[in-house]
This record gives sequence, structure tokens and C-alpha cells, in this order.
Amino acid sequence: MDLLRPLSGRTAIVTGSNSGIGLGVVEALAKSGANVVLNSFTDEESDHATARRIGEEFGVSARYVRADMSDGEACRWLVAEVGGCDILVNNAGIQHVAPVDEFPVAKWNAILAINLSSAFHATAAALPGMRMKGWGRIINVASAHGLTASPYKSAYVAAKHGVVGLTKAVALETAGQGITVNAICPGYVLTPLVEAQIPDQMKTHGMDRDTVIREVMLARQPSRQFATVDQMGGTAVFLCSSAADQITGTTISVDGGWTAL
Repeated sequence: MDLLRPLSGRTAIVTGSNSGIGLGVVEALAKSGANVVLNSFTDEESDHATARRIGEEFGVSARYVRADMSDGEACRWLVAEVGGCDILVNNAGIQHVAPVDEFPVAKWNAILAINLSSAFHATAAALPGMRMKGWGRIINVASAHGLTASPYKSAYVAAKHGVVGLTKAVALETAGQGITVNAICPGYVLTPLVEAQIPDQMKTHGMDRDTVIREVMLARQPSRQFATVDQMGGTAVFLCSSAADQITGTTISVDGGWTAL
């Protein structure tokens, strides 16, 4: 084994990975030697260019495959299209905020489909190949909202709690087969999407950047610091390592102490 690239020869699929947390996980896995498959619902030249950049930068095979994670058949097709995988990171997700009695039914259905059902379908498709090899890693990107709740996020909270439950159930079904199944539960992570919200929050609250981050955006995160996509990627790489062989069916919180409250 190449100690500097311990995932050499492994293939990883990361859903929802053309930006943000997913892209950070892809880059960390590629740096560790894994061949990577990026995914989202778009099919832009920039998506394919990102895959080419990663392949060239880290000396691995990297490709982008469009698949709509709201469609269960598309989730299963993605796994089949790339010939299966050793590592599956179920990261695709969307959000909508509204009181439960005003929550649009279409948004509820989309959030459950993309945040929860996609993980079920992709996992079901990937497991047979992992069992044949006697090795596999399934990492579900849940959320602090998979362990606790916030108002006006009923669909997201329900879906992420479901992801945690799915993680535990599949871990029990695969225990002793060389396959581990775990969930990462991030708090607020500094992604381009979150970064774009900061100026509006500054204007709304009449605060400078540091104050609005600390007192408004990270009010529930005791560290008062964002997690980073690099930290998310590092956590995923750890879960793929031999040091994590006996870590399965659990959650790892990367939330600055949010769920310790």
C-alpha cells in the first residue's frame, strides 16, 4: 500500500459534488489516490472541466456524470454507468425554509427525494459490488439537523434524521462484510453558497462581517467558527482508512459543538 495515497485503486462516487462540500470530499479522496466520479444534475462544460482538473492535479481518473438525484432510477443508473464503486459518498441535498403549514408540497417531496431517497437508491445499487469485493465504504453526509432540529426546516430535518436512521440500518446489514456505513453531520460549513449569504446578512443586521458571522450565522455553533470543506474531506478520508475499519453505524459531528448543547 502507498502510505501517501492509501486509496489508490479505489473508485469513489460522490453525489452532488460539482461544488461545496461534495467537491471538497472529491478532492480529498483524489489526493489520497482514489479514482473519482463527480456528479450533479447539470451538464455544463465547467462540470467536466472540474473533473479534468482534478484528474490532472492528483494523477487519478476523474469524470463527471450527470444524474438527477431526485429520480431513484437515475441514482441507480449512476452507479451502474460507472461500473460500481468502492466508496460511495451520498452528499446531494437541497434546502427550503417555511412554516410546516405553509410548506410547499413540491418542496417537501423534492427534499425527501434528493436528501434521503437518493442515498437509499445509490446504496442499494452499490452494495452488491462492494460485497463481491469484500470491502466498501458508504458515507452519508447528514447534518447537525440529523441529530437535532430547527423551526421552519421540517422537510430538511425529517430527511436528515432519516439519513442517520438509514445509516444505522445498513451498517447492521453489512456488519462483518468489510463494509462500513457512517454519517458525517456537519454544522455550518463555509461553502460558496454560504459565503454568498454573508453580505445580505450584514446589510439586514447592520453588522460587520465578523460580527454577523459570529452572532447571527453561527449563533448555534459554540465554536463560532465555520467548518471547512477541507475538514469535511479529511473526515471522509479518515472513514475510508484502515483506522476506521471498526467504525460503522455511527455519526461523526463536525459542528463546532452544536449538538453538544
